[in-house]
Amino acid sequence: MACRWLRSATGRRGWRDASPSGTPSFAAEQRATLVNVKLKWVKDRALDAAVSRERHLRAAHHLLDLVSGRPGHRVTRSDLLADRSVHKLFGSANAALEFLGRFHTLFSLSRAGVSLTDAALDLRRREVDCLCATEPDLVARLRRLLMLTLPRSLPLHTVDLLRWDLGLPGDYRASILRCYPNHFALEQPEGDERVWLRLLSWDDLLAVSELEKGADGGDTTCLPFPVSFTRGFGLRSKCMAWLREWQTLPYTSPYADASSLDRRTDVSEKRNVGVFHELLHLTVAKRTERRNMSNMRKLLGMPQKFTKVFERHPGIFYLSRVLGTQTVVLREAYGGGSQLLEMHAHPLVAIREEYSTMMKAALPPRTRSRDNHDAYSEQDEGSEGEEKSSSSLNDAL
Repeated sequence: MACRWLRSATGRRGWRDASPSGTPSFAAEQRATLVNVKLKWVKDRALDAAVSRERHLRAAHHLLDLVSGRPGHRVTRSDLLADRSVHKLFGSANAALEFLGRFHTLFSLSRAGVSLTDAALDLRRREVDCLCATEPDLVARLRRLLMLTLPRSLPLHTVDLLRWDLGLPGDYRASILRCYPNHFALEQPEGDERVWLRLLSWDDLLAVSELEKGADGGDTTCLPFPVSFTRGFGLRSKCMAWLREWQTLPYTSPYADASSLDRRTDVSEKRNVGVFHELLHLTVAKRTERRNMSNMRKLLGMPQKFTKVFERHPGIFYLSRVLGTQTVVLREAYGGGSQLLEMHAHPLVAIREEYSTMMKAALPPRTRSRDNHDAYSEQDEGSEGEEKSSSSLNDAL
């Protein structure tokens, strides 16, 4: 494992003096140099399986949105294929038709056009009911997302990229934003071609991070992050010592002003980790693509190479490389398995799982078997191993 332990001597006293009990003095100092630690990436089959289950789901769900939004939940083939988003998604009419025919458990093709199967229509109605029932939570999470940014606003295009992860409905501009004029406003600054979503009201009750909520009203000065590792992951003693000391550093709320922090320090990095930790908690599946976070770098007040925290903290984040992209997953939300823990499971996730199950049922047994092997093989073994590894490492930390 590549693990470099480099720290220049600063000759400065820490925020807390060393004590007979062995409390480290350098680690928590705000001005101390950033410790340069590199940890190897280790594949996590369980979390890769969680990400892989959404293979083709977003494309199918986009078509479901288009079809269910038409009168009678039916649309002619020509109208559907003429939609610019469909062409952008599939590249050609033939590819779109092939996709619709492949997943016959969701879509019904006829000369009259494209409609939803009875099972898909029933699930879609349940999804709409779920969105209505959880709307207050959705509005609160969207407000908290904007509260994480420096200007309290985001380009609408960025919100669109996060729409699936946040659980926003396809028509959220009309169904959500317009219904809460006291919270949100759409603006186009002079000289900017982009439309921005701006937060109109700050709420101190919302400005409490998930990590702070877990403290149950206790001391939040030096909160540690939940940490677990993939089966087969090992930490050298110096790396473990660094991580143990890093956990004792002062915790800065992601909603607090961090302009006074020196970006070259571990204290500042812990604040960056806290921002991403909170951001992932705001998503329904506790994960999002790495590029979505990169798009928000400046708005979140992050340094140029901020995504290195994902490599430096594999016990907090897992970087999945399946499905042709990089997805950042919050480890603690999955507890070592491929399913969200009940305490972190959003109702919308269960609906999406049912969509995935219906799509899988449409595949030929041979294809189904191959997908099972790619996404789920050694899942139980991986979960068991990770649990043992996590337990021993957590005890040590």
